[in-house]
Amino acid sequence: MSATRIDILSLFPEYFRGPFDESMIMQARKKGLLDIHLVNIRDFADNKHRRVDDRPYGGGPGMVLMPDPVSKAIQSVKTSEARVIYLSPQGKKLTAAKCRELAAYSHLILLCGHYEGVDQRVIDQEIDEEISIGDYVLTNGCLAAIVLVDACVRFIPGVLGHELAAAEDSFENGQLDCPHYTRPEVYNGLAVPSVLLSGDHQKIALWRQTTAFKKTQQIRPDLLEND
Repeated sequence: MSATRIDILSLFPEYFRGPFDESMIMQARKKGLLDIHLVNIRDFADNKHRRVDDRPYGGGPGMVLMPDPVSKAIQSVKTSEARVIYLSPQGKKLTAAKCRELAAYSHLILLCGHYEGVDQRVIDQEIDEEISIGDYVLTNGCLAAIVLVDACVRFIPGVLGHELAAAEDSFENGQLDCPHYTRPEVYNGLAVPSVLLSGDHQKIALWRQTTAFKKTQQIRPDLLEND
């Protein structure tokens, strides 16, 4: 199986060095399951100062990424299989279902938002979809890209140690995950629920389903309302 390719376009390529050189993402890269490329949008500027932003038409605070360098950066890595995503507060909220969908693509291009955003004409002509990681604004889209990559990589076959691990996590069944326990059996006076020590897999499965539902009902009742 060929590696999933991810091109990340930003003004700060070095931002990604640490997160992608550790943990499961690094292991996925070593296994040849994931191929990440970092692209500096400034490399496509047509001026000696490598300037890629300008004042917004109509006035207002902040700066806007100019269309030409951004478009050229996208075109420099775009393939016929690529899905081009713009990380933006204006996008649809990232969900586990969307991550599973994106993980099926062989090539993702992630455009990080900077300043007040990117010229709308780039979005109209180059972007397949806008995605937000939450209802808040970051100083730039680099962290959002890291979150998206980390959340999607888990659904690439071979990345996780157990093939069913991703399928049993929170949000996969429309609710939160159940509580988990490990050794010792008693810690600070609190014992592991006896059903988990029973060896009865049907009872354990029912307990996990029931506790997951109760936890979702208490903490995220909105998830149950969407059923």
